[in-house]
Parts: sequence; C-alpha cells; structure tokens
Amino acid sequence: MDILIKPIVTEKMTEQSEKFNRFGFVVNRRATKIDIKAAVESMYNVKVASVNTMNYQGKKKSRFTKAGAIEGRTASFKKAIVTLVEGDNIDFYSNI
Repeated sequence: MDILIKPIVTEKMTEQSEKFNRFGFVVNRRATKIDIKAAVESMYNVKVASVNTMNYQGKKKSRFTKAGAIEGRTASFKKAIVTLVEGDNIDFYSNI
C-alpha cells in the first residue's frame, strides 16, 4: 500500500511549515496515523512529533452545456498534517 500520494504545497501550508514546522500530505484513505508517521520518517529522514488527519468528502459539481446539465462529484481524499520535531525540515523542492 502506497501511503503518501503527494505533498500539499499551498500558501497556507507553506506558512504553517515556516511558523510551526508542519507539512501537509494527501495520503491513502486507509492509512493510519502510525502508517503515515513511519512513511514520512523513512522517506524524508526526519523525526515526526505528531500526525493529524482529516477525511474530505467529494463535493457535488454541476455545469451546464448545450446537451443539458452534467452532474458529478470530485474525488474524496484524506489529508495528513505532520508536525516535525524542532530542528528537522522537509525540502519539497530539492529534487527539481
């Protein structure tokens, strides 16, 4: 099971990482906090202090076209906010 799907790189998460040493990830829906902690520690070689998770349900979306109204849903996902111990840091841009 692939735990970490992608990092969340937004203005809000960048501010959180600078102020509170917290980093966000979109993770597998079945992953537990213990799984997420182990995956982050092994992938980025850091020490994790805590993990907070949130489950997001997909939103209903609709648009109007020539053929009529089309309705659908966005994908549901799970988000994890990982707090690192003091002194550790993750650089998402090092591989670019």
